[in-house]
Amino acid sequence: MPSSISSLRDNDLNCPPPQNSTRTRATSRRRPTSLDVLANPQAPEATKLPRNRKRQRPPAHERNQSTMRAARRALPAHLLCRSCLRHQQRRFASSAAPPRPPPSGLAALPSRQLLSVSGPEASKFLQGIITANVTGADGLPRKDAFYSGLLNATGRVVHDIFVYPLRQGGPAPWATEEGYLLEADAGEVARLARLIRRYKLRARVTVRDVPPDEASVWQAWDEASPLAPDVAAGESRLVLEDPRAPGLGCRIVQLNHRAPELDVDASTEAAYTIRRYLRGVAEGQDEMLREQALPLEANMDVMGAIDFRKGCYVGQELTIRTRHRGVVRKRILPCVIYGKDKAAPRALLYDAECSSPESLTADMIPAGTSVGRLGKRGRSAGRWLKGVGNIGLALCRLEIMTDLVLPGEQAAATYGPGGDEFVLEWGEGGEDNKSDVKVRAFVPAWLREALSAQGLDRTERIHR
Repeated sequence: MPSSISSLRDNDLNCPPPQNSTRTRATSRRRPTSLDVLANPQAPEATKLPRNRKRQRPPAHERNQSTMRAARRALPAHLLCRSCLRHQQRRFASSAAPPRPPPSGLAALPSRQLLSVSGPEASKFLQGIITANVTGADGLPRKDAFYSGLLNATGRVVHDIFVYPLRQGGPAPWATEEGYLLEADAGEVARLARLIRRYKLRARVTVRDVPPDEASVWQAWDEASPLAPDVAAGESRLVLEDPRAPGLGCRIVQLNHRAPELDVDASTEAAYTIRRYLRGVAEGQDEMLREQALPLEANMDVMGAIDFRKGCYVGQELTIRTRHRGVVRKRILPCVIYGKDKAAPRALLYDAECSSPESLTADMIPAGTSVGRLGKRGRSAGRWLKGVGNIGLALCRLEIMTDLVLPGEQAAATYGPGGDEFVLEWGEGGEDNKSDVKVRAFVPAWLREALSAQGLDRTERIHR
């Protein structure tokens, strides 16, 4: 190599780089970020960001950690890994399960809301769209409140409702004409109003939302004595003894902004929900899945919501055919969940002490989770709906999960003390990302009696 070239390179290497070069900026001290300024607000002015300079984004690892924390809070339980699920369980378990319901109580039900349907043709109009009979034996509109439902054209449940007749000049000061109050799921009232307006066409009917300050829904109960004689309808309220199951109490519509004055303790909607679950009564479209549940699977036939002798209504054809010619193989039943290392419960009891940082509670189970046989594969035995604490509701296959015998069939050989156990599993991926808990279904005494009476009645009709 020529000496001139060698000396030139040596000179180039020995020369300091220019002050404005990229090498100088890259090797200089890291400039402060917005996180540095926030972490050390007392730092000298030289380390703070200039006012005219745009703040830089946090480092990538800090952004990733923040994103993961937000995603873990937003994702449902069945999409979380086991470590994230344990974190979520600890967060849920920080609030204890609701206490055991009191023997008597009065609870406001903000999950239910009212809709007014009034006008000279209100009775005729409702008669054509709901499952119960609006008219009495004398052919005149009923004056008592009742339980009913609305179906779609394929016979699936759209709304479960209570219907309260209103008369002009009655206890509701804002009722200027004859009509009805429809009580429905508060989250579905707007959809119910749109559905009624769609069916209304030229019927002389007025549909109006009733705000909570005009009328509110309450539930009262007393396990020691019946409430019906003491809770009478008056100038400020409408009363209905809940027909869905024995012991549920009385439904009260308070026609002002005050609470009903009754000689029972104040309670909560959570207590009412627990009492409802223990009796196997579903309510609202979180439990009677909209446009999926059949009314007979939701036990609406044994709760007095369906009149099988009335005239045509929306969804009648499939309902009547299933009643007289089909077999209802699935029904909503109360269930108890328990750990995989525990024995199956022998009774349907609510345990207020079931929650702990390491345990799963019924409200953590995703809706729609399939019920399967423990340690076996095969057909699903049911589907989880909703729960609280250690109890909940599930749509169960009767011949698999219970000892009920369907008409024309034999009892399932798998049910019994030595039969199959059932499990709820959810989560995606490998075994480490799944959660599971055992579940057992129970048939309440009132439902068993009603289904037995139905079976005898159906047998008599077949042999006639």
